[in-house]
Order: sequence, then C-alpha cells, then structure tokens
Amino acid sequence: MKAVAYRQPLAIDAAESLLDVTLPDPMPGPRDLRVRVQAISVNPVDTKIRKRAAPPAGEFKVLGWDAAGIVESVGPQVTLFKPGDRVWYAGDITRPGSNAELHCVDERIVGRMPSSLSFAQAAALPLTAITAWELLFDRLGVTPQTQGALMIIGAAGGVGSILTQLARQLTSLTVVGTASRPETQAWVRELGAHHVIDHSQPLLAELQRVAVPSVTHVASLTQTDRHYAEIIKSLAPQGRLGLIDDPAQPLDVMALKGKSLSLHWELMFTRSMFQTADMHAQHELLNRVAQLVDEGRLRSTLGEHFGAISAANLKRAHAYIESGAARGKAVLEGF
Repeated sequence: MKAVAYRQPLAIDAAESLLDVTLPDPMPGPRDLRVRVQAISVNPVDTKIRKRAAPPAGEFKVLGWDAAGIVESVGPQVTLFKPGDRVWYAGDITRPGSNAELHCVDERIVGRMPSSLSFAQAAALPLTAITAWELLFDRLGVTPQTQGALMIIGAAGGVGSILTQLARQLTSLTVVGTASRPETQAWVRELGAHHVIDHSQPLLAELQRVAVPSVTHVASLTQTDRHYAEIIKSLAPQGRLGLIDDPAQPLDVMALKGKSLSLHWELMFTRSMFQTADMHAQHELLNRVAQLVDEGRLRSTLGEHFGAISAANLKRAHAYIESGAARGKAVLEGF
C-alpha cells in the first residue's frame, strides 16, 4: 500500500521529514476494521510526534490520527461494522497512523460517518470532536442544565471550532471564544460564540469589555502557561479549568487553592492507550456527533484542503499547523 512516513525526527523543511513509501498491507486484529482511507486531517499531535519520536532502526513511522474511509474487511470478533460501511475515527496513538491507503483500527473507537458530509469534510472532525466532547462533558462535568459562562482559549483552532459549536448547541452556558485576528474572530462568531475576545490582551479586561464579569468554566486549548494567571483571575470561585496543551513551564497548582478551582486534563487517546472499560464510549460519541451533523446542528470545521495525500502536501499541512495561524482543520484527500 502507499503511505507517507519517516525514518527519523526532522524539521518539516528537511528533505526526508516525510516520505512517499510503499508498505505491506496491514492485517486486522480480532476487533479491528481494515479501512480504505479516503481522507485525513492533520492535528498538532502529528507535528509533535514527527519532531520527537523515532521509529525502530530501519523502519518507517506512519503518522495520522484522523480519517474517513470505507471498511474493506473486519476481524473475527467485530460486531459493529461490516465491509462497505463508511466510517470516521481518530485512531490510537500507540498504533500506526492513518496516512496510508489501508489502516487498521479498533471498532470501539470508530463511528458511522455522517451521510451529509464528503470524506474530506468528515475527516476534519473526529479527533477534535472527541477531544471537545470529552473535555466539555467528561472532564468539566457540564450538563445541558449547567448555568454559567465558558471561556474557550484558542476557539478558532481545530478543537475550539467544534467545542464552540457543542457548547452553544448542547448547553445553556454563555460561550466566550478567544481569537486574535479579524478573520479568526469572524470564524468563531460564525460557529456560534456569544462573545469573541482577543487573547493577545489581558483576558479579564477583555471579559469585562463584553460585560462578562467572570466565567465558571475555562477550556484552555493553547498557550495555557502564558494565560494561566489571567485564567485564574477570570474564573469565578469554585470554577473549573480544563486543558489539552503541553505547557512549556509547570503550572503552579497552589495558585488554584484560594478560589477552590479545579484542574482537569483531557487526552482523547487515554481510552485507547489503556483499553479502558468505557473505550466503547468513543464509538457512541462519534455516532452522536454524526447525528448532530446530519441534523444540521453541527458543521464541519474543514479550514484548508491541501490536495491529495502525499509527502509534499503533508509537509505543507504540517508547516501550516506549526505556524500557529491555522483556522479550523487541514485536510488531505485521496492518494
């Protein structure tokens, strides 16, 4: 099968940072689907792993944790899908990735693709939808009846783009998104935020500017260490902070004590990495998101289409993600 892979961690502008290769077709395990990949998207995790994780000597490492495709074959214990089904998923970080023509994935973390979306539109959503859903409902403990205000730091990015929609569509929270450029601020408004503020300015002052005195929940999706002091100022007593990024400096948890604030990490790969008893929840979650998309309540967050799946185009997509200026998701389609 065709794939895009690498032999050693390199900067994206290096000639061999990503390579077009031919690899053996993968064989599905007992609960695996073998999917013929139609479209993929690129996430920050792809760029982080490319820069720091080396495959065993002489082997290739295939990245990619977002895919939409067609089930080609199934393992002997599969019960949720059959060949010919259209599926979408975000995969398992401990296994080879989806930047390949054929990809094996556990059925418990796969959902049925929305019928109203193209493969490219669908590929933009799984990883960020799982992350946003788990962060909002599982980690921050929000319910449809929860009152208060949610501030989403980095609302124009991949996770922020779907989290803004989920919070607006499925909760009673006032949704405040942050974005620093006119085009990204407009994007966040389109997605349903009640207010948009500029995270290049002090957050509390920006909240007060839009008549939001404090927030009960914060989803910090990027540069948490930079915004940490302002986040604490902005949170109401007994508020909740959820984050997904990798702060460059350790966070001072003692700073949360005065207001009895709680901190919650979200990593969507936890369930698949540890084969948790509730791993099947990601299958159900993706099916629910697909239903919301087909009902017209959620939209694809496809931001840029980089063409066919090739090393050259994936290099461009990785560079775009690394620029920090991405709006929505970067998608590639077909080999």
